[in-house]
Amino acid sequence: MIKGLAHLALVVTDIDKSLDFYVNKLGFKKKFTLGDNPDKPWIYYIQINENQFIELFPAYKDIKWNHDAAPYRHLCLEVDDIHSLVSDLQAKGLVIDQPITMGLDNNYQSWIHDPDGNPIELMEYGKDSLQLK
Repeated sequence: MIKGLAHLALVVTDIDKSLDFYVNKLGFKKKFTLGDNPDKPWIYYIQINENQFIELFPAYKDIKWNHDAAPYRHLCLEVDDIHSLVSDLQAKGLVIDQPITMGLDNNYQSWIHDPDGNPIELMEYGKDSLQLK
């Protein structure tokens, strides 16, 4: 069963301006960052409420995105039992683009896409989820 919207991911051209807007102007909380290099994070998590977030992806020149022209990255849906849901979706004939894995943020995730090819992440918060700490 789908529980709600977990996060919206956006590519941003100026991370400092975006952080100022979402954190200082709108009053959301900068929760954490993720990346292979601590000096150059590639995801900034902005907390909207207890379980909803915006992911900001800085548009670094050395990182190529699948859809360079679109600031929209993907829709993430929070689910309560990812294993059951993925099985149900497969039974309905949906293609699973990525099998269930544990993400860097300690959450289970799998990926599908809509009829237009827009990526959709299915995510079940894990017991050590960074978002829920």
